[in-house]
Amino acid sequence: MKIRTRLTLRYTSVTALIFLLFAVIIYIATEKNREREFYHDLKKEAVTKANLFLQNKVDAQTMHSIYLNNRASLDEVEVVIYNTSCSLLYHDSEDIDLVKETPAMINNIINQGEIHFYQGKYQVIGFLYSYKGMHYVITAAAYDGYGFAKLTYIETLLLILCILGIIVLFTTGYFLAKGALRPFLHIIKEVEKVSATNLDARISVESEKDEVGELSLTFNKMLTRLENSFDSQKMFVSNVSHELRTPLAALMSDLEITLFKDRSIDVYKKTLENVLMDSRKLVKLSDGLLDLAKANYDAQQIKMKDIRLDEVLLDARGLVVRANDKYSVNLLFEQEADDDSSITVFGNEYLLRTAFVNLIENNCKFSQNKTSTVRISFFESKSIIRFADTGIGVSKTDLDNIFTPFYRGTNKGYAQGNGIGMALVYRIVMLHGGTINVDSQLDEGTVFTIELPHI
Repeated sequence: MKIRTRLTLRYTSVTALIFLLFAVIIYIATEKNREREFYHDLKKEAVTKANLFLQNKVDAQTMHSIYLNNRASLDEVEVVIYNTSCSLLYHDSEDIDLVKETPAMINNIINQGEIHFYQGKYQVIGFLYSYKGMHYVITAAAYDGYGFAKLTYIETLLLILCILGIIVLFTTGYFLAKGALRPFLHIIKEVEKVSATNLDARISVESEKDEVGELSLTFNKMLTRLENSFDSQKMFVSNVSHELRTPLAALMSDLEITLFKDRSIDVYKKTLENVLMDSRKLVKLSDGLLDLAKANYDAQQIKMKDIRLDEVLLDARGLVVRANDKYSVNLLFEQEADDDSSITVFGNEYLLRTAFVNLIENNCKFSQNKTSTVRISFFESKSIIRFADTGIGVSKTDLDNIFTPFYRGTNKGYAQGNGIGMALVYRIVMLHGGTINVDSQLDEGTVFTIELPHI
């Protein structure tokens, strides 16, 4: 069921229930008012007949005749008069006798002064009446034909009005819902036009203050993320293809030349050394690509736990030194930790160690003394780690692109690399809710500063 139909039905149902509630209240109030007025008329009619009888202005025979004649064409009131001793003084028609009074009923009227009740479809009133110092018990009964006719008319009118009201409500609700949802239909049409070939398309936003505007902005933000993701993937695939092509071409070239004719053992050995060197480049490149892919996962998909930064830094230094014995790493703690929480962060140990290894290797590669100085300090809300070298430095242009995947700066001839390391470091730091800054001076050195929040 479409939202438009569902909204229409809900709007109609709620409003129809309110209509029906008011109709029921009107009907009940009308019925109570009819009943009250008829009891009042019964009493007036009974008092009038009682006065005529008690004053002897009209004899009982005449009053009987009037009652019987009027009863044939009108809803005539049947009046009965008793004294307080339960003796019958007057009855409009003992043959008909609508009420059938009993001594218990008469005593109840004497005690209460006035009672009302229904005898089948007839309304009955009984009351104590005083005339010239004497007390009489009078009962009166009649059928309110006119009142019930009016009530039936009102009931029919209310039913018709409710049915017509529901029809009008449904029609009005349908067009109101259609008008309210028209902007969403416009959004649907615009979204249907978006494909992989035109991710730069955006949904027009008429007003940012209403729900439709918020939805359009949300879609536009999603499209922006998708566009960036697609662009990143295209660039990633393009760069990966480019980076893999060079070592693979070198491998194939060395092997083809060697196989072209018989060579000496020294030439074969040299070829194998070149192949091994290119294979190591490929392994390092593939490892970097895998780490970069892991760092681009959603944070919720990566296993996190409490990690001591000093332990991760010690592991990273050990890995770097074991891989290259010419590298030197100085790990300095600028202050003593009062407790473990001051140097503990919530993160992924493997990714953080990978980031630290890349930063340390970067320091060592681009400094003549092959040394990286790592300083760690901490505050109440964060830990700060600085990776410094005294190397060749980074130019202003290269600093602006240092975290771009596969970007190689003007210093690429100084040391080998594939442009993945710094992009990987940046992504890992962002994944852990931290920040990274670079301060560099040409021929003086470079300092990478990482800030990571505590647990």
